[in-house]
Formats: sequence, C-alpha cells, structure tokens
Amino acid sequence: MPLRTNFAAKPFHMKPNMGNLDRRVRALVAVVVAILYFTGVLKGTLGMVLLVVAAVFLATSYWGFCPIYTVFGLRTDKRDRTA
Repeated sequence: MPLRTNFAAKPFHMKPNMGNLDRRVRALVAVVVAILYFTGVLKGTLGMVLLVVAAVFLATSYWGFCPIYTVFGLRTDKRDRTA
C-alpha cells in the first residue's frame, strides 16, 4: 500500500540570489584553493575539506544560487526576479 500524504508537493525553483560580484569572488576563491591543494600547499584533511568547499563555491557561483542565502533570507542579486 503506497504512502499517502495530505499535501501537494510544490516544485522548488532555484531563483538566482547571488550578485555578479559575489559570484566572481566565490569562483576566484575556489580557483585559489584548488591551486593551493594541487600544488601541495594545502594537505591532509583540511585540504580535502577546503577542496570540497571550493567545489561548492564553484557550483553556486555557476548557478547563481546559494541555498544558505535562502535559509537566512539573504540576496546579493539586486535584480527583480519575481516573475
């Protein structure tokens, strides 16, 4: 017997909430961390954690959407995207 719910699932749309400066800074930080990791400056667990954070920064800068900004109600993108 399938599980039934009383609510309709609303689709989640990732509306951009990051401005251009924010996106560029995140991408730059991600590239710098990757360079430091692959040249051996960052090593061990800290290096791996920072590499994962850099990958997340690169992905969020590409899409222009930060889930943490949504949780805290932040936006650095000043354009109106209500439509």
